[in-house]
Amino acid sequence: MDSFRKKSIFILKRLIPLLFIFGNGPVHAQTFDLGTWNVINLKYNQSKKTSFFAEAQLRSLKLYDQFHYYEYKAGINYGLSKSVKLTLGAGHYQTFDEGGNFKTPKKNDEFRIWPQIILLQQIGSATIEQRYRTEMRWTINGYRNRFRYRLGVSYPFGNDDKGYKPFLVSISNELFFTDREPYFERNRSQIALQYKTSKTSTIQLGYLHQFDYKINDETGRDFFLLGLYLEMNKSKKTSTVSDNEIRDN
Repeated sequence: MDSFRKKSIFILKRLIPLLFIFGNGPVHAQTFDLGTWNVINLKYNQSKKTSFFAEAQLRSLKLYDQFHYYEYKAGINYGLSKSVKLTLGAGHYQTFDEGGNFKTPKKNDEFRIWPQIILLQQIGSATIEQRYRTEMRWTINGYRNRFRYRLGVSYPFGNDDKGYKPFLVSISNELFFTDREPYFERNRSQIALQYKTSKTSTIQLGYLHQFDYKINDETGRDFFLLGLYLEMNKSKKTSTVSDNEIRDN
């Protein structure tokens, strides 16, 4: 147990500085105001390669106060191989004005379709993920395109006597671009800890920092991240245990 604890502390000490190296830099204390980023996700495994998902998110600019954003989306995943996964998703995204709970007027009312590809590379027990996403967005201000690239690393750990490792620590950074000036829109950094309570349920806790540059669809701040991820399987043959996945946001 002591060696496990020491190993976990060593990993966390190495990962936390990386958030600021390939992220946005440190957060200034005088402007720090923690909001909340809440996720619930349901996944249905149709086969070993094909799965469907549905997800809802609710965000606030203060700690469970000043709720300003919600979204719901659904889609399909298809695994070409262990290292390549394709996704096609669509959703509805609502952003409200700051200073209250769902305060009007709305800053954005958007429908979005997004194909993506995820590339995975295994290095020992760690997994490096590269995610490429294209978004076709019908917004309150007309049609927009956006392109996203996320780089992340995850590391599962813990006693695997149940056939899976119950804990996973992950760190990621994502860049958002568009085909209109100023081209760069957003940077999003995240560090999180996942706990798999069973083969079909996972709880995620983390910290997310988002920096926005001259956009109006959502406000960039610091967020406490809380997520619940549930899986259903068509049969025991389609049951999968994913212990190296960086959860979508």
